Amino acid sequence: MTDASTPAEALRAQILDLVSDYHRLAHGTERFVPGETPTPVSGRVYDARDMRMLVDSALDFWLTTGRFNAAFEARLSAYVGARKALTVNSGSSANLVACAALTSHLLRDRTLKPGDEIITCATGFPTTVNPILLFGMVPVFVDVDLPTYNIDVAAVEAAITPKTRAIMVAHTLGNPFDVRAISALCARHDLFLIEDCCDALGATVDGRHVGTFGDIGTLSFYPAHHITMGEGGAAFTSDNHLAKAIESFRDWGRDCYCEPGRDNSCNKRFGWRLGDLPKGYDHKYVYSHLGFNLKITDMQAAVGLAQMDRLDGFVAARNRNFNLLKAGLGHLEDRLILPRATAGTQPSWFGFPLTLRADAPFTRDELVIHLNARKIGTRLLFGGNLLRQPYMKGRNYRVSGALRNADIVVDRTFWIGVYPGLGEAQIGHMIETIDAFCRGTATQAAE
Repeated sequence: MTDASTPAEALRAQILDLVSDYHRLAHGTERFVPGETPTPVSGRVYDARDMRMLVDSALDFWLTTGRFNAAFEARLSAYVGARKALTVNSGSSANLVACAALTSHLLRDRTLKPGDEIITCATGFPTTVNPILLFGMVPVFVDVDLPTYNIDVAAVEAAITPKTRAIMVAHTLGNPFDVRAISALCARHDLFLIEDCCDALGATVDGRHVGTFGDIGTLSFYPAHHITMGEGGAAFTSDNHLAKAIESFRDWGRDCYCEPGRDNSCNKRFGWRLGDLPKGYDHKYVYSHLGFNLKITDMQAAVGLAQMDRLDGFVAARNRNFNLLKAGLGHLEDRLILPRATAGTQPSWFGFPLTLRADAPFTRDELVIHLNARKIGTRLLFGGNLLRQPYMKGRNYRVSGALRNADIVVDRTFWIGVYPGLGEAQIGHMIETIDAFCRGTATQAAE
C-alpha cells in the first residue's frame, strides 16, 4: 500500500491511479476476427497492476536491483520451494551462472573442470548447451523421446562413463522430463543435475516444483514465458555453496555478498585476507570467481513481482488451452502425432507440439505456411537437432547412441501457442484451420 501521508506520497498515489486510467484507455483488448486478428504462439499478458508496479519502481529511481528485486527473489524462491532464488538478466544467463557454479572452488573435490562430460539432449534451445562448451567441458548428446519431446532416460543411462560429471537438460515446452528417474541416476553416479525450467514455471512432479529435484533450476522471464519482466531470468537452489557461487558469478565474480547500496554486511569489510592481496584489502573489490555483471533492474523485478499474483491462473489457462487443442485435434492422429505428458507429472504447458507422421500427405512446411497465412503463429522446436546447427561445426562434443528422433524433430515437428492471451475463440480457430487443411489434403490425395 502507498502511504499518502506526505505531499510526495499523495502525488505518487495520484500518478499510480492515472496509470490505471491510462491502461484502460490505451491497452484494451481488441476484438478477435478469425483470419484477420493474429493468433500468436506467445505474448505478454498484463494489466493495470503490472503497469502500476512498474511505475511505482520507476518513481524510486533506484534503477539497479533493490527492494522490488529482494521481494521478487523471496517470493519466487517460496513458490518453487528452494532456499534461494537469484535473478539474472535472462534465462540464458541463468543457465550460464548455473553451469559456472559447478566450476566453483567452493565445491572442492566436486568442482568440474575442462574435459569433464555433461549429458544433455540433442534437441532444444542452444543456451541449455552453450555454457558447457564455454567452460571447456564436453556436452554428450543423447536422443529425444517422442511424443513427450524430453530426453530419453534409457539413452542417458547408456551415455554415462567415468568422465560424466553432470546432466544439464530442459523440461521441454513445460512438460517435465522423467526427473525422478534422472535424479536417481545422478544419485547413483554422484552427478550434478541442472534442470532448465525456462519453459516450465509452475510444472510439478508429485506436487514438487521442477528444478528442485536436482542441484540448480533455471527460469526465463522473457515475454514468451509463463510470467514476464521483459528481459530476465533466475537460478534457484537449496545448496548454500551453489547459491554463493551463482551470486558471485552474477555479480562480477566478487567475493563480497553485500546488496547494492549496502556496505559491510559481514562486519569485517577491511579484515579479510584472500589470495595474494594484503590483509584488509576492501572486500568489495575482492574477486574469487571469473564473473560477469548479469543483474536486472528493480523496474524489471517490479513487473515480475506483480506477475506472480496471477501465475497460478496463467498456468491453469495454459493447461486449459492445451487440453482444448488435444481434444479438438484428436481425430487427426492418423496424420499428426499429438503430444503426451510425461507419466506422473503435472505440466505447465508452454506450447502445443505437433509432429507429422511419416506417411502424412503433406509436409510440415506446407502446413506451417498455411497456418501463418491465416495469422496463426507457429514455431519449430527451437534448434531441432543442435548438432545440425551451423555453430556446432568443429565443436568438441560426444554423441551417445542414434539421434533418430532428433532428426524427425528437425524435419517434421512444430508447435502452436497455448499462452493465456488465447481464449476459446482463438483455440477454435486453430483447430478449424488445421482440420480444414488436413481434410483438404486428404481429398486431394484421394483424387
